[in-house]
Amino acid sequence: MTKAQLLIGWSWPLLVLAAIVAAIVLAAGLLSPATQRVVTEALIKLSVVVGIYIFAGNSGVLPFGHIAFMGIGAYVASWLVIPPETKEVLLPGLPAFLASAQWPPTLGAAAAGAVAAAFALVVGWPLMRLNGIAASIGTFAVLAAVSAVLSNWTSMTGGQRSLYGLPPYTDRFVALAWALAAMAAAWAHQQSRSGFRLRGSREDETAARAAGINVQRERLIAFVVGAFFVGAAGALYAHFLGVVVAREFFLKLTFITIAMLVIGGIGSLAGAVVGVIVVTALSDVLRHVERGVDLGFVQVPSRPGLQEVGLAVLMLIILIFRPRGLTAGREIPVPKFLRRPWVSQPVRIQERSV
Repeated sequence: MTKAQLLIGWSWPLLVLAAIVAAIVLAAGLLSPATQRVVTEALIKLSVVVGIYIFAGNSGVLPFGHIAFMGIGAYVASWLVIPPETKEVLLPGLPAFLASAQWPPTLGAAAAGAVAAAFALVVGWPLMRLNGIAASIGTFAVLAAVSAVLSNWTSMTGGQRSLYGLPPYTDRFVALAWALAAMAAAWAHQQSRSGFRLRGSREDETAARAAGINVQRERLIAFVVGAFFVGAAGALYAHFLGVVVAREFFLKLTFITIAMLVIGGIGSLAGAVVGVIVVTALSDVLRHVERGVDLGFVQVPSRPGLQEVGLAVLMLIILIFRPRGLTAGREIPVPKFLRRPWVSQPVRIQERSV
């Protein structure tokens, strides 16, 4: 087997998922601008869900605080990208180096991810000592604290006011590039030694510690890597909306992104991608039904709140009948001709006659 075949076999699930996502983006170009915006927003959320998966899928700890990194990324991008004359009006209390900054949007998104990762490193060091529901509640506490700061730090964030002046940047191809980068990083991490050690602690933490694995360190690595892409997605989301509002980065986005990961399957990268696709399609259908539908022979009146109810019902159904998600925690299988020779053939043990 050649090195090229080994490389393709190693990355086959990632390549298939990337091809599916790219095909959806290309097909969206044939549809209406409204559909293209839906696809672009889905790609941004895909970066967020994959960022959550990097930590949750490998550690087994379900976090509720990653949207805090998204909010931090959105505001960091705003400080760096909005023109100085606009910042002088909206945020007169900004430090001089931020007030005069006007970075290109791509650098602003990368910086947003870096600041979110640095913040994750600081708060993650004590949080990664916790286990189970205590760790989940700890991450939610971080989300609540960050949301309160963003909503009330008037001199730096404008408080409850909206920040505007972000230049156009996030289209479906930019969002696709960041989503594919997040997927590649997630796959590389889960195939790395750090990823294997972290999944070992997920299956049996006591045995992993006994084997010499530093569980806190491995969790922190995944936490920081995931936070980078969630922070960058926050910058993309700010450019996508054109404004930054603190209340956007709290419970609603938390519920939707967690629902996407749980519905698709928290144990695999394929689950993260499938969950985003399924929930986005269902949400778009329910959004149209919410406004009322006229089918000619029957009229469906508007039903506000139907989108949230529909997602909650789907999540309950998945949890009851398929607890591990639609993909059951499995990746896309590698074809036999791309498998390594020592993996493709099952080991057979013959019994010896006594």
